[in-house]
Amino acid sequence: MRQFAIIADTSCDLPPEYIKEHGIEMMPVPLALNDVEYNIEGSQKISDKEFYEALRNGGTAKTSLINPETYINTFTQFAKQGMDAIYICLSSGLSSTYQSAMLAHGQVMDEYPHSNIYPIDGIGATAINSMLVMLAVKKRDEGLSAAETAAWLEEKKHSILGFFTVDDLMYLHRGGRLNMLSAVSGALLNIKPVLNVQPDGKLALKDRVRGKAAAIKLMVKQLVRSVAPDAKLDTVLIIHTDCEGDAVNLAEIVKEAVYVREVIITMMSPVIGAHVGPGAVAVVFEADVTREEYEKKFYK
Repeated sequence: MRQFAIIADTSCDLPPEYIKEHGIEMMPVPLALNDVEYNIEGSQKISDKEFYEALRNGGTAKTSLINPETYINTFTQFAKQGMDAIYICLSSGLSSTYQSAMLAHGQVMDEYPHSNIYPIDGIGATAINSMLVMLAVKKRDEGLSAAETAAWLEEKKHSILGFFTVDDLMYLHRGGRLNMLSAVSGALLNIKPVLNVQPDGKLALKDRVRGKAAAIKLMVKQLVRSVAPDAKLDTVLIIHTDCEGDAVNLAEIVKEAVYVREVIITMMSPVIGAHVGPGAVAVVFEADVTREEYEKKFYK
């Protein structure tokens, strides 16, 4: 069985040591902070902590689509080698990244018709796509082909659930991912939102509670009711935007509530952090229900 490449981009948050160990090919998503470009070749560098501190001090950030040439060059390098590849892409419900990747994919396939490259709409971002990358690595290590792994991920992605809370909903509003009424109401009376990623990969505000501690407890409750009573979770991902204390607290409550072999805590990169702001924390895991089943059971 041929080994295959796994491609992601910087909207997917994985520990650097994991990326290196498993040979994940990462494509940079262009990022600008106060109109200064980062994340692309020849641009300036900034640490995650410096980025979030800049936002706290009133800085403004924006992201843009990966250049089509980057997709073409990346896909071509594997096609030329005759190496299969899987690309796990930012949700089409949040960005037109997937559509851009598919256009580039079509061009490469025209030139290299015998190559096998599989773009996958991750219907998520950050730790959701991180989970899909980790599952792809696992299947590759088990000896599955790129085609088999891609087909498996297309089914599995619907049961990767993610819940998160933010300190300031205005970041999501400014990015066009939440309406103004929801954003303004969330800023009142220390009300904290709990959001999730819908079956179509879009974000939705599902609950409001008073205070970050209550929001974290509700997120754990949502996790618990998404898995079987005797569930043994392999990995839970917890990601934060420079609020490590909240992430550690969330991890401890998760470990008290369910059996989990490993909890991985990491900081969210600026690419998605630009749209949620400092103080966000999320939990992502493999559920025993699909997102659609969860929505029908608890919100309809």
